[in-house]
Amino acid sequence: MSLSTDALKSFVALAEELHFGRAALRLHLSQPALSKQIQRLEAGLGGKLFARTTGRVLLTAAGEALQERARLLVADADALESFARQAVQGSLRCLRIGFGITALGDLLPRAVIAFRKSHPGVSLEMQDLGSRDQLERVLDGRLDLGFVRMPVSNSRLESVIVLREQILIAVSAHRFPRPVSLQSLRNEPFVFIARSTSGTFYNHVLELCRAAGFVPHVVQEARENFTVLNLVRAGLGVSLVAAAARRMRVPGVRFYPLKNAPASWTIGMIWRRDCRELVEPFKRAVLAARKTP
Repeated sequence: MSLSTDALKSFVALAEELHFGRAALRLHLSQPALSKQIQRLEAGLGGKLFARTTGRVLLTAAGEALQERARLLVADADALESFARQAVQGSLRCLRIGFGITALGDLLPRAVIAFRKSHPGVSLEMQDLGSRDQLERVLDGRLDLGFVRMPVSNSRLESVIVLREQILIAVSAHRFPRPVSLQSLRNEPFVFIARSTSGTFYNHVLELCRAAGFVPHVVQEARENFTVLNLVRAGLGVSLVAAAARRMRVPGVRFYPLKNAPASWTIGMIWRRDCRELVEPFKRAVLAARKTP
C-alpha cells in the first residue's frame, strides 16, 4: 500500500482532535469523507488505528505508535510543497537545520510548526546528523544551525541550552516486568543505535556499561530508535535509549531509569555569529516551545 499525504493528514488531525467533527472541520472535509479516508487507511494497513465507542474516539496501540512519525511526515510534506511553490515563484529562502537521534522529543516539531506559521516564505531543510557532523557543517556553512550535545566551545559560534536529556534502560515488558538495574543486565544481549548514526551517543552508552562493570555484548545495531525498540520488544536484546524514545509508544517495551549521574546530557542549539537573519526567529520559536508543555 502507498500512503498518501492526504491520508496521513487525516490520521494526524483525528489523532490530535480525537473527534471526527472537529478533525473534519480542521481539514475542510465533511465528516463522512473523513470517516471514509480513515477506513481506507486502516484497510490498507490491515488493522485499526482508532477505537470507536459511543461518543468517544481513542487511539489504538498501533495508532499511538504511528502518531509522532506521521506528524513529522506531514510537516515534511507541507514543507516540500511550500519549497516547490517558492522555487517556482523565485522567492525561495531556506533555513538549514541539523538534528540528532534524540530528535528533541516533540520540542523540535513544535518549534518548526510555530516558525512556519510566522515565516511562511521560508523553507526548512532538515538533516539528521550526529553532533560532530552538525558542528562541522555549521562551521563550514552547510548548515545554518544545529542541535548538538554540549558543551561546544568555538569563538565563531553562539549557543543556547534547550534541554537536558536522560538515558533509560529499555527492556521487553514480558521478560522484565519489574525495574532492573544496568548491572543486572551484564549478561544480556544488547541492541544499540549504530555508531555510524551517532558516534557520541554510542560511546556514551558504552561508557555507562563500563561504569557498571561490564562491556556489553552488542548483537544488533540499528539506525533508528523505533527499530531499536521493536527489536527489544521482540526479545532480541535490551538497550539504552534517549528518554524521547518513550514518546514512540512501542507496545511491549518498558523503560527504567539509570541512577548514575552520567546518564544524562545537555542539548544545545548552535549557530555561527555571522548567521542571524533567520536563526534568531527560529531560536525564539524553540525557546517558546520549550516553555510550553
